[in-house]
Amino acid sequence: MLKIYNTLTGKKDVFEPLVPGTVRMYVCGVTVYDYCHIGHARSALVFDVVRRYLEYSGFRVEFAKNFTDVDDKIIKRANEQHVSCDTITATYIQAYHDDMRRLGVRPASIEPKATEHMADIVRLTETLIAKGLAYQVDGDVYFEVAKYGDYGRLSKRKMEDLQAGARVGVDERKRHPMDFALWKSAKPGEPAWPSPWGQGRPGWHIECSAMSIRHLGETFDIHGGGMDLIFPHHENEIAQSCGATGKEFARYWMHNGFVQINQEKMSKSLGNFFTIREIFEKSEWAEAETGEMLRYFLLATQYRGPLDFSDQALKEAKNAVNGFYDLFARLAETGGNASGDAGLNPAIERCTVAFQSAMDDDINTPVAIAALQGLRSDVNKLLDQGLSAKSRKQAREEFRSLGQCLALFQLDKWQFNRPKNVVPLAGTAKASARVMSAPLIMHSGGDEEEQRIQRLVEERCEAKKRKEFKRADEIRTELASQGITIEDKPDGTSRWKR
Repeated sequence: MLKIYNTLTGKKDVFEPLVPGTVRMYVCGVTVYDYCHIGHARSALVFDVVRRYLEYSGFRVEFAKNFTDVDDKIIKRANEQHVSCDTITATYIQAYHDDMRRLGVRPASIEPKATEHMADIVRLTETLIAKGLAYQVDGDVYFEVAKYGDYGRLSKRKMEDLQAGARVGVDERKRHPMDFALWKSAKPGEPAWPSPWGQGRPGWHIECSAMSIRHLGETFDIHGGGMDLIFPHHENEIAQSCGATGKEFARYWMHNGFVQINQEKMSKSLGNFFTIREIFEKSEWAEAETGEMLRYFLLATQYRGPLDFSDQALKEAKNAVNGFYDLFARLAETGGNASGDAGLNPAIERCTVAFQSAMDDDINTPVAIAALQGLRSDVNKLLDQGLSAKSRKQAREEFRSLGQCLALFQLDKWQFNRPKNVVPLAGTAKASARVMSAPLIMHSGGDEEEQRIQRLVEERCEAKKRKEFKRADEIRTELASQGITIEDKPDGTSRWKR
């Protein structure tokens, strides 16, 4: 039985969709004026995993995630680059899709754009005016928060506290400092659309309400986003949506935690701001491997908690995932008896029960990963006893099946272990797998060192072929003195790690 921590109720609630067998979910997407950063990556992956697990559990998921493609930041960027807003948004929507592909995040079922829903936005604003919940001032339209009695119930804030904390210099045309714009009158040089109040463009909050209602209905199951959106964005969405329809808006509100860089808040001013593409570009490993490592890292912490992003954390994730792919390499080997076959099904059953229990407990991915680690340990022990080809295949498919919920463990072993710019050559040391030791995000000149080690590994392989075992042993001893271990594989290749 799936339970979700619901920000609205402040507790874990049993998840029961409105329509049996179908889940309708909306997640606030990005404002497309720049490249996505690691915080965007976490949010995207979290809700991709929520969707995947719901599908694994037998639900059909209607998943909408929007693009905010009209905004002050977009207009500013377009003016800086002397191009149209459409050019800016098209560029960064494509960049977003590229980043998500690298991360292994599937596209949402529906990806609505604000600019394609102006009629819906205008209708919703008209409804709020007609119900006395919004007012017009000089071509602008504001939502009147004092008229909505439940304002603050998501963020647990009181109106009197909000008014006391309002900033000096609030627009005097507002009836309350917390009133927010539904429609903004046109300014020279800005994109604008026709409305009953004159040319203008929508406020940010009304866009998400209009798009989610249009595609998922007036009441749907799950609304998600980062914790920074709880107030004011999601609070305002609830006020205007419930105010317009008289119905509950979203029934379960899920919010993922923040990402920190080396235990500091991520920000451009501190110089610790990483985009997703920077991580892939600066990683010393191939795209598929980097994506796998990054996903594992992002899911190794429960989605509601803070996440510290560092080179060390990425190294630990890389080494952890490498342990799984070491097992998959063993499972792909031929030979072996069936002495351990009888223990496989009980091990799989234990893992499956533990995995599902963890995911049912508010999508607790670190505990789910721990269940898979337990199965990895069990299968390694069973391989030591001997597993038949059928059992080896069964074990690998179990990791693939459960891993699919996390977008993990879907790669072939040679893909995962392939360093950037190295083509795997079957039967040679160049195809060997290596555990990363140099920093992942910022290079530190470690390329020459790795090349030196690789040359020694290749020399050792050639020495063994020539039966020069003394030289092979000398190389192994030399590398061991540097903290480097060589592992010889049954196919004649070798791999090294620190």
